[in-house]
Amino acid sequence: MSLLRLTFACGDYDRTRALEEGTIRPDGIKLTCLRLPVEETFFRMMRHREFEVAEMSLSSYVLSLQADPAPFVALPVFTSRMFRHGSLYCNADAGISGPGDLRGKLVGTPEYQLTAGVWVRGILADRHGVPVDSVRYLTGGQETPGRIEKAAVDPGGSVDISRIPADRTLSDMLAEGEIDALYTPRIPSPFVARDPRVRRVFRDVVDAEKDYYAATGIFPIMHVVVVRRDVYDRYPWVAQSLYKALLLAKQEAFASLYDSSALRFMLPWLNQDLEQAAALLGDDYWSYGLDANAETLATFLRYHHEQGLSRRMWSPEELFAPESTESAVI
Repeated sequence: MSLLRLTFACGDYDRTRALEEGTIRPDGIKLTCLRLPVEETFFRMMRHREFEVAEMSLSSYVLSLQADPAPFVALPVFTSRMFRHGSLYCNADAGISGPGDLRGKLVGTPEYQLTAGVWVRGILADRHGVPVDSVRYLTGGQETPGRIEKAAVDPGGSVDISRIPADRTLSDMLAEGEIDALYTPRIPSPFVARDPRVRRVFRDVVDAEKDYYAATGIFPIMHVVVVRRDVYDRYPWVAQSLYKALLLAKQEAFASLYDSSALRFMLPWLNQDLEQAAALLGDDYWSYGLDANAETLATFLRYHHEQGLSRRMWSPEELFAPESTESAVI
């Protein structure tokens, strides 16, 4: 039997590496894996539909559903999850001692529609008294000039968004005090360089994120895996085949991660951190599938709609190929 040849573009993750190495193979599929930075994968998939299967920003995917026909269908596979309290940075002289002080400030963000930004703005509005329209936003390249939104964005209403000068970067503007704060998934270079002019808004990020989880039960979802619509329409069976393989790869990665014979990564307390994470978040804290993630997805979809990115409120069930949300039971 000949195998269906598909290309899968994705970041470098332990939870997908078994597919890249070929130790796990999706039923009926010959998979060519491309290991790419997430920004490149998202840009090439959103703009040019270059891959049959790809990791994608959850926000960009939800935006894509507004096209007719929608160009992609998602699988409930969450290649990236991350608490985002640590993604808020500020200029040390901006008068920001805590998140509530962001009201009325000028804030940079690489793109308004970034999934990390949707979570940050939603959390600030829900829990820290910072409505989305109480901040003015500037978009552009964080470390390199010229970045543009991958998808058209028009939040309407009272949200104030403009672009930075074409020859400037958000990181430089933050350090120099030209913007007060920065919401970004990537650590800005001045912070990496320990520039005293830049610090995090939340002084104790880990405590803030643990408190958030204790109050909400949400471990934010950043990325999904999508299949190009033309591929899915012709071969609907690929949704279940890919989901099964990705789930198995994640399970095997976790099993190999928790090993005391030799540390897999250069983290001295890796096993203890894993034990603490499981105690706080539950044993399957990086869960795939619809049912275990419905509340988290519903919260994100509410934020997406409230922030003017979705014309209507989507339900979690509408996001995914139905073949990937149920399986046979023996």
